Amino acid sequence: MSTKFIILGSGSSMGVPRADGFAGNCNLNNKKNFRSRCSALIKFNNQNILIDTSPDLRSQLLKNKIKSIEKVFYTHLHADQTHGINDLRPFFLTRKKQIPIFADHKTSQYLNSNFKYCFKNYGYYPSILVLNKLKKEHIFKSKNKKINITSISVEHGKIESICYLINKKLAYASDISLFYKKDYKKLMKLKYLVIDCLWYKHHSAHFNLDQVLSLVKILLPKKVILTNMHTDLDYDQLRKILPKNIVPGYDGMTINL
Repeated sequence: MSTKFIILGSGSSMGVPRADGFAGNCNLNNKKNFRSRCSALIKFNNQNILIDTSPDLRSQLLKNKIKSIEKVFYTHLHADQTHGINDLRPFFLTRKKQIPIFADHKTSQYLNSNFKYCFKNYGYYPSILVLNKLKKEHIFKSKNKKINITSISVEHGKIESICYLINKKLAYASDISLFYKKDYKKLMKLKYLVIDCLWYKHHSAHFNLDQVLSLVKILLPKKVILTNMHTDLDYDQLRKILPKNIVPGYDGMTINL
């Protein structure tokens, strides 16, 4: 079985449309403009490795018919990446085994403080998750094959987030305002770059479209997929103005690695 990367959610922190129905420039006649909050999934042999627990996680997993979660990696501590954590409970109930979580120090502190019940037994409710220190490189094996997940710290406004590099082929940076130049070598000429692109104007904590286009000229990825998109960015309008190797992502988009 090939390794697959699924964009479960491609929208910004309030999703598209927002809870009040506002969709901005996005034409809702195109289903690809319906965007839930960012999270992603790596399908590796018989394992499903989740990146972030979006508040929309339940519907994302149902839509993509995900029956198990073996591991979870977090990019950072913000609510739109963490507050769907309780939807991991069914996967514990099925396996009767704690799900390993991988996160940097600040994100681990946040999760343990705000979702302590997930990590500590409370009466009849057993802990469903176990925290693990995020390393620079994780290698997992399954059926004589292995997957390499490299964590790269990036700037996300006033905090740091994690970009995940999968098998040195695909980089996933859903929340980012800066790659550090020391990491450019790891990111050069990748097969896929899945990158934060919030909107057209400047934002202190996210790339905008012009910044993504400038970055592509430096890193030279073969294909670029935009994610974390706000209501400003309509799918069809982006397709009209972008070069062929840069495309807007959408919920459920699957990439074969």
